[in-house]
Amino acid sequence: MAAYKFGITFPHTALYSPETEGEIQMPHFSKGEYAERLAKTRAAMDAQDLDGMLLFAPESHYWLTGYDTFGFCFFQCMIVPRAGDPVLLTRSADLRQAKHTSILRDIRVWVDSQTANPAFDLKALLKEMGLYKRKRLGVEFDTQGLTAKNWRMVEAALTKTKLVDASPLISNLRLVKSDAEIVYVRKAAELSDHALDAAIEMTHAGAHEGAILAGMQGDIFARGGDYAGNEFIIGSGDGALLCRYFSGRRRLDDNDQLTLEWSGAWRRYHAPMMNTLIVGKPRAEHERMREAAREALQACETALKPGNTMGDVFNEHVRILDKYGYRQQRLNACGYSVGARFTPSWMDSQMFYEAAGTEIRENMTFFIHMILMDSETGAAQCLGRTSLVTASGSECLSRSTLDLIVT
Repeated sequence: MAAYKFGITFPHTALYSPETEGEIQMPHFSKGEYAERLAKTRAAMDAQDLDGMLLFAPESHYWLTGYDTFGFCFFQCMIVPRAGDPVLLTRSADLRQAKHTSILRDIRVWVDSQTANPAFDLKALLKEMGLYKRKRLGVEFDTQGLTAKNWRMVEAALTKTKLVDASPLISNLRLVKSDAEIVYVRKAAELSDHALDAAIEMTHAGAHEGAILAGMQGDIFARGGDYAGNEFIIGSGDGALLCRYFSGRRRLDDNDQLTLEWSGAWRRYHAPMMNTLIVGKPRAEHERMREAAREALQACETALKPGNTMGDVFNEHVRILDKYGYRQQRLNACGYSVGARFTPSWMDSQMFYEAAGTEIRENMTFFIHMILMDSETGAAQCLGRTSLVTASGSECLSRSTLDLIVT
């Protein structure tokens, strides 16, 4: 058993081996599944009268072909024509990455230099594919994979082509999960539960936040999981009232509160959770806030069923928390769709907020969170977990308790 720097012993060893999980499949889905995704993409392209798509979102690359990298911080574009194979334009550093992780058969490389303009390479490639002059191409703008600088290069280079915003096209297709994807979401949820177990074991007066983070992430790695799409969120004391990661760790006091938001990740699929643990004696505010959060979460999960909208679910969040008098302590959104995501966030763009119109359908997966933070009393209680939409309602994917956790 290896001890961490802060004197905390990691609770698990030898949790994962290829022998226990079976041989890792690269890419992670069958050729038939990728063919079905490509067919759905082309049907959506036809509906929007698009001759092709310029994909810049790493999630789209991954979902459509299995291509898995973090090199999307540089110029990378996947071209999807109405007929024929997708083509990837990337850097030399990602050539073998694409070959190893994806079904892509046509991978082109633009050359790094001080004067490089990959948009010119893209233009030449589109001409070769017959997708340049008088063609209508959809572009993914709403993504970390296309910087404003790169877009300006593309716009300047592709002057003979009609470029239209088709950002939601694949994002909307990704909402409904296949049976194979649901297997991965369930595995991610299992990892999230184990990470909470590790956190509870390591949370006590005097414990260091860094050791708790190491225990949670280490447990996920030891079970064969991945890095999540963003940092795990941790904050104690006054920091428990924050719902974003920030730099700087502290030790827990004899009486303290610890807010955690994390996600197991399996084959890039996420199943986030959120909780506020209490060290020592809980205050009355903690107990009442937990009661409200639990009731609101369960009401939202009841509303998470086919035919309702994401706005309908948010209305339950408002109804319960405002009934308890927490209008000023709650947020203006209470969760989002989840799936396979990349840095800098595990959040999909579809969110629960007032009048959100996204229709809930079977086999969608969502993270619902109740975040209560009271600046006057200094108390926090946050509670969240991931659910799968079924034909008749929703299924919570977590086995962990909704009761207040006191260590």
